[in-house]
Amino acid sequence: MRDNLGPLPRVSGPPLNPPSNPFGNAFSGAGTGLIRGGLGAYGGKLFGSGSDYVQSNISKYFSDPQYYFQVNDHYVRNKLKIILLPFLHRGHWTRITEPVGGKLSYKPPLNDINAPDLYIPFMAFGTYLVLAGISLGLAGKFSPEALNWQFVKGMVGWFVQVMLLKVSLLSLGGGEAPLLDLIAYAGYSFSGLCVAIAARITLSYAYYFIVLWISLCVGTFLVKTMKRALFAEVRSYDSSRHHYLLLSIAVAQFPLIFWLSNITGNWFF
Repeated sequence: MRDNLGPLPRVSGPPLNPPSNPFGNAFSGAGTGLIRGGLGAYGGKLFGSGSDYVQSNISKYFSDPQYYFQVNDHYVRNKLKIILLPFLHRGHWTRITEPVGGKLSYKPPLNDINAPDLYIPFMAFGTYLVLAGISLGLAGKFSPEALNWQFVKGMVGWFVQVMLLKVSLLSLGGGEAPLLDLIAYAGYSFSGLCVAIAARITLSYAYYFIVLWISLCVGTFLVKTMKRALFAEVRSYDSSRHHYLLLSIAVAQFPLIFWLSNITGNWFF
């Protein structure tokens, strides 16, 4: 008789894995997304602000090295004329600005004769060492040690020039000029030094007159440049102290250039 009744209906029991609460998942996902988004935004802001701070300080003190090598033959010729014959320069001494990304930036040397570059200082320093080696050889004093001492003298002289410009800016309440700007302006002295050493090799006693002339020209160039390009950005202005500092920069070129152009293969003379 049981067989006639057919199969008994199956009673469904409670599921082994009850479905999760859809509202709970929604709130959980929203909370997780909120936490992740908040932490991500905060972290991005934190690291972004840190990156902007580092980049701003790097550009403030060191600037972009590639900027200082954007030169051509026309720029190099005219720049050397201004350094060695500043009295003949009839144009202005102020650097030219242009808007870049909503900010004002200086035009590169390729487009501005008053912009500082590192090509001329580095090439002049290399030429200075070559001429120093020739001078030592003609005097019978050439040796690797003597040329090495001349290299050290040149680097010390360059450093002294940079510090002189830096201290002048600090004393006027400035000092925010990029370091590479100061290195470039200080290195222009080696252009005049090359002329002085070449005169020492070829013209003998006329060397002393040429050293005085070169010192005067380099001093005038630095005074004009510092007055228009660097001192114009200082935070305070004192007319008398301003003029004394400019005069000290010009006067310092005479002993410095004479010392560096006196090729003897030792440190002091």
